[in-house]
Amino acid sequence: MGTITALRLNARKKQVNVFVDGLFAFTVSDELAITNRLVVGRDLSLDQIEELKEANLFQKCMDAAVRYLSYRPRSEREVRQRLRRRGFEGPVVDEVVLKLKERRLIDDAAFCEFWRNNRLSFNPRSAKLVKLELRKKGVSAETANRAVENMDDENSAYEAGLKKAHRLSATDYDSFRGSLYGYLRRRGFDYGSVKRAVERLWQEKKGGFL
Repeated sequence: MGTITALRLNARKKQVNVFVDGLFAFTVSDELAITNRLVVGRDLSLDQIEELKEANLFQKCMDAAVRYLSYRPRSEREVRQRLRRRGFEGPVVDEVVLKLKERRLIDDAAFCEFWRNNRLSFNPRSAKLVKLELRKKGVSAETANRAVENMDDENSAYEAGLKKAHRLSATDYDSFRGSLYGYLRRRGFDYGSVKRAVERLWQEKKGGFL
């Protein structure tokens, strides 16, 4: 048992340093200090002090995860890796991830949908390559398969080649094909999809549509 003898607020960090029996004991967020009614003169048991430390660690870990998720959706593995890099580990990471999954802030199926749609809209790639990217993000094979099962590689290859075809000055088919072929193959498209996309784009270029 000890008695709170001083509370020192760090306004910039929104933290309160708690002193027990004249010595620094622990730090909590200002929110936790208010919620738990920490005031000078209050007695705290060792168990209560440990509970406050654990609650503060959980809140710091949760805040770090939420900030990371605020930029764009993330897979569960990405969040876990981020938290480990920030110095969090063990049960607190598991607890935070579980809470975020309950709140649907971590949802690998929704993350896959976001990733697929982002690729289709801004940087088209083959279903095979998108699936590989998702697997590298830690998504299960089953979830990744469901995300890409309705992708149309032939149309995606066309969309991927469209912007590049606009910029090509090639006036013969062989030069045009040579410029697009490797570009589309590097995006994971198979020979058939590339061939059909290039032929379609060539016809549009010849017709003055590009």
